[in-house]
Amino acid sequence: MSDEALANLMTENRVFAPTAEFAAQANATAEMYDVARADRLQFWADQASNLQWEQPWSEILDWSDAPVSRWFVDGKINAAVNCVDRHVAAGNGDRVAIHFEGEPGDTRTITYKDLQELVCQAANGLEELGITAGDRIAIYMPMIPEAVVAMLACARVGAAHSVVFGGFSAEALRSRIEDASAKMIITSDGGFRRGSAFALKPAVDEAAAASPTIEHVLVVKRTGQDVDWNESLDIWWDDLVLKQSTAHVAQGFDSEHPLFILYTSGTTGKPKGILHTTGGYLTQAAYTHRVVFDIKPESDVYWCTADVGWITGHSYITYGPLANGATQVMYEGTPDTPHKARWWEIVEKYGVTILYTAPTAIRTFMKWGDEFPAQHDLSSIRLLGSVGEPINPEAWMWYREAIGGNNTPIVDTWWQTETGGIMISPLPGVTGCKPGSAMGPLPGINAEIFDDAGQAVGNGSGGYLVLTEPWPGMLRGIWGDLERFKETYWSRFSGMYFAGDGAKWDEDGAIWLLGRVDDVMNVSGHRISTTEVESALVSHPMVAEAAVVGASDETTGQGIVAFVILRSGSEDGPGVAKILRDHVAKEIGAIAKPRQIMIVAELPKTRSGKIMRRLLRDVAEHRTMGDVTTLADPTVMNLISQGIDSGPNED
Repeated sequence: MSDEALANLMTENRVFAPTAEFAAQANATAEMYDVARADRLQFWADQASNLQWEQPWSEILDWSDAPVSRWFVDGKINAAVNCVDRHVAAGNGDRVAIHFEGEPGDTRTITYKDLQELVCQAANGLEELGITAGDRIAIYMPMIPEAVVAMLACARVGAAHSVVFGGFSAEALRSRIEDASAKMIITSDGGFRRGSAFALKPAVDEAAAASPTIEHVLVVKRTGQDVDWNESLDIWWDDLVLKQSTAHVAQGFDSEHPLFILYTSGTTGKPKGILHTTGGYLTQAAYTHRVVFDIKPESDVYWCTADVGWITGHSYITYGPLANGATQVMYEGTPDTPHKARWWEIVEKYGVTILYTAPTAIRTFMKWGDEFPAQHDLSSIRLLGSVGEPINPEAWMWYREAIGGNNTPIVDTWWQTETGGIMISPLPGVTGCKPGSAMGPLPGINAEIFDDAGQAVGNGSGGYLVLTEPWPGMLRGIWGDLERFKETYWSRFSGMYFAGDGAKWDEDGAIWLLGRVDDVMNVSGHRISTTEVESALVSHPMVAEAAVVGASDETTGQGIVAFVILRSGSEDGPGVAKILRDHVAKEIGAIAKPRQIMIVAELPKTRSGKIMRRLLRDVAEHRTMGDVTTLADPTVMNLISQGIDSGPNED
């Protein structure tokens, strides 16, 4: 973020205090901060006690093998039982768990009793195929209820799931299968998006053919499109799962038993398999969902618009809401299909009371105009949430006014795949909200902002966001690479977790997130490494060299801008940029498609050969270029800067 942008941001001093009406009914209290400060570990034990444990723990935290933690030592728990069975046993089997809205307009209403039966059938099906505790299963699905059922079935039998976003390519899926040595893939023939069916099975076929560890592919029939069929691998979901018993006896697993692996981009280009275990993760997901969203399971209708392929979908679609017995909406499609008021139509239809979405979506709605939300009754909404990236004050205010009727709290949440759950956020009913600020750490979370020397900075100063104490939902490692785990997260500040984000305290002691300080871009809330995109570009036979930077984008937060040198004999032309953008989409996924590709003769390099991405970011963001004296050829930047004004590439 530029100094000018930061200065403008920090002038936002409006504070929206909790209303007396909201505070009177809030799940959170001001005393929670005091209780957590007085005895942090007992505070977390109290949160864990809200779950159903098959065996109590003997110790709250074992930090003797830091940075690998063990929470609720020797405790035994089953995540699926906590998300489904205990609610049915408590007499809430008829409560709606999921209102499913398909993009074509088809709907399903799934109660907790229905969900219990489906999860039990799926668990029995997995066991029939030889899946046992400790196995890994890849899940590659659209936003349909079977995705949640598959995750819970894995948890029920003790198999760790690895959910791969359905927009990723066959190669991205294969690499994640290979890294986790997954035994099985659960997928569907496809899904619906932007008014038509898209296919998933071909990518699975390609990945499975290159993955010798895969023994079975379980396929949900969603679209009915034709698919290739391998009789030795493929099984229809209906032919296996729906023929099973609706009863299944679940066992408790050790609190530190692996629950899932979720891959996130790394600066080396190789995705990192973030490992989360069961007891601590579920404790934090349930706690944060309950207090940050002020969830009232008997009356609220909650809607998180994320995909289950991301951590937000894990924590705040599957595990957090279901552990709390909430009723939620699950939508398959895009915000503008078949019209730009689609989301608000859904809010009105189901009486959504809590909406959790990304700044990218909010800024898009702003551009479309107020007339679309104004077409529908949004008066049911009582709380709004933002996730994935910092939200600018203008979008925050529009969200509050146009969607929240100018009277709803907004919880601007900061957290990561690695943290497992929300770490920094206002507490509705307790803390005030500043447009654009995540405010402060939740009770039980210890966060600081350090300077380069590792010293805490005071109010009005910025630096590196650091978590100074372990927390239950923290990652337990990078799958198969303990040293990378230590080096990536724990080496910058001794014994403390470095989040990789910059942040600043304002004069009032509120936290403002400033974005990534490494070479990972944040596109629509999704982390994509520059190296990963560069590798994809260079893999094309036309490309000799590439450098990628993230540039500010008013819609997506950051847009990907690539500077490419073509190989000798490859000619630049009007179609080259499209070819290369499509190639990146095939190699990684559409989310990684560069906003703009610049064909250049040279890249700015130091005399030692290092590419000066700082200068490329200056060009991409139309800023005055910084010092070029260290470049081997300072004139290169003049040639590059002349071409950036052409704007984003057209498909």
